[in-house]
Amino acid sequence: MRVITLGLTIAALGLTLAPGLAGEPLKIGDPAPGFAAVDSNGQTIRLADFAGKEVVLEWTNDGCPYVGKWYRSGAMQTLQREAAKLGAVWLTVASSAPGEQGYVNATQANADTKDRNADPAHVLLDPQGAIGRLYGAQTTPHIFVIGPSGALAYMGGADSIASTRIEDLQKAEPYAREALEAVAAGKPVPHSVTRPYGCSVKYSS
Repeated sequence: MRVITLGLTIAALGLTLAPGLAGEPLKIGDPAPGFAAVDSNGQTIRLADFAGKEVVLEWTNDGCPYVGKWYRSGAMQTLQREAAKLGAVWLTVASSAPGEQGYVNATQANADTKDRNADPAHVLLDPQGAIGRLYGAQTTPHIFVIGPSGALAYMGGADSIASTRIEDLQKAEPYAREALEAVAAGKPVPHSVTRPYGCSVKYSS
C-alpha cells in the first residue's frame, strides 16, 4: 500500500504518485492508497489507523455552491451522522491551495464545521493537494468509500443530479448513501463508479 505524508518533500512525491497524473487511475477493488495528514485539531491521522473499518472520504470547499447545496439542506451532516452510527469513519478533506477558493487553516476549518453543524470524524488539511491527487479527486464534493478490507468500494458523486438546487436532492439517486449502507451491510455497491460533479478541486499549481 502506498503511504504519503504531507510534508513538502513528500507532498511533491505525492504529485508523482497521483493516479490521475501517473496514468494509474484507481479502480474499484484496488487497495486504497495510504496517507498521513494533520487534521484541523493538529492530530496526525493515518488511513491505517482505521484498518478494519469502513472509511468515507469527502472532498469539500466551503465556497462551492454544490457543496453548499449539501450543507444548507443538512443532507451531508445527516449522512455523516448515519456513517458514524454504522461504525464508519468520515474524513472530510480540504485540498484547496492557499489563496484559492475553499482554502482553510485549522481555525477556519473548525469554524466551518461548527457553523455548518457538520459531524465528520476528522477534517484533513491538504493544502498541497497530496491526498487529493493521490485519489484523483476532481470535484467538491467528490466521495470515496473504502471497505473494511481496505479496498476501494465506491468513487464518484454524492448523488445523481448535477445541480446546486436543494430540491433536486429529493429526486436524485443517493449514490453516496447507497454506497455507505451497502458496504456497511457487506453487500455490493449498486453503482460503484459514478460521475462526480461540483466545483473543480483548487489544487496548487
